[in-house]
Amino acid sequence: MSKTNNSDSKSDSTSWSESPFLLIKGFLMGSADIVPGVSGGTLALIVGIYTRLINAIKSFDTRFFKQLVTLKFRDALREVHWKFMVVLLSGMFCAILFFTKVVPLQVYMFTNPELVYGLFFGLIVGSIFVLIKAIEGFNWVHGLMVFIGAGIGFWVVTLVPTDTPEAPWFVFISGSIAICAMILPGISGSYFLLILRKYDYILAQFGKVGTSETTAGLLSLLPFVAGAVVGLVLFSRLLSWLLSRYEAKTLAVLIGFLIGSLYVIWPYQDRTFKQIVSKTEVVAYNSSKAAELRNNPPDQNRPEFERLGEKVNRDGAQKEIEILTVKNKLVKSNPFIPYLTVQEAGTDHFWSGIWGMLIGLIMVMGLDYLRTET
Repeated sequence: MSKTNNSDSKSDSTSWSESPFLLIKGFLMGSADIVPGVSGGTLALIVGIYTRLINAIKSFDTRFFKQLVTLKFRDALREVHWKFMVVLLSGMFCAILFFTKVVPLQVYMFTNPELVYGLFFGLIVGSIFVLIKAIEGFNWVHGLMVFIGAGIGFWVVTLVPTDTPEAPWFVFISGSIAICAMILPGISGSYFLLILRKYDYILAQFGKVGTSETTAGLLSLLPFVAGAVVGLVLFSRLLSWLLSRYEAKTLAVLIGFLIGSLYVIWPYQDRTFKQIVSKTEVVAYNSSKAAELRNNPPDQNRPEFERLGEKVNRDGAQKEIEILTVKNKLVKSNPFIPYLTVQEAGTDHFWSGIWGMLIGLIMVMGLDYLRTET
């Protein structure tokens, strides 16, 4: 197996000269985390820094925190891969800002999902071949590991969501599972939260921060954060142990996860959304905001929009009307093949999906170049 600076070193071997490459890789990871069904771990594996990422997370151990508490900052930084994490997280943060403020990727996921998912589908398909080629002496054992990984990955991404409690112990478990999935290639942490029926609950608690319910929201998030920390610490050590002893076989299983995830990344799907009212505001019936919504009905094919609700007439007072803030949540998707399993293309954006996949495949060539450069 070709190495990519992935030794289980206790010191940070990151040089500032490779910062531009790491920044780009972090940017790619951050862009993947925004898309439900795609994990940052997927892109970390694709660009060749997966093992380094696991070892960097693992370096933040109890010894580091003890030195931090005793104000031995220099000794604490010497023990962890802080340069690697700082540059990588900076790239991820830039991606989140870029794809939420400049190019609203989450909006395009609703208005033109074929393009977005096609891009990631092309990235993953091309990367599967690149990563298999990177395993030296690929044999039937590695093939079996890929097959097992694909089976597990497909089983996970096709699980049906079930009702679950909102007790602190289950929120803790949800946080642990979600963070583990987030660093696994091919499996999205947000998707696991959907399976556990805690995606909306966690988002709702985050939404309370900055309002009159800030304290309640933060207290509800504590078990989730604690579970995420515990899960990350324990799972990163398990992955590091597997990669240091059975690197080729472990990576073969991870490649299988990528193959299994293609089912939900396929750009052509019949997607079913559920509309959830997240906020209700009562305004005067003849207010400018209400008039604007009456004259210009909202585009409901977006992740979030405002629309008019019921009229309100309390005790003969001036007529009022509700303005509802509505969020679209993906609850079900069924893949199809244009022109084969459906009539015509089955979508208005057929060519967007094709171009997305082609661009993704071309990007793999650039990503493979980054793997060899660093």
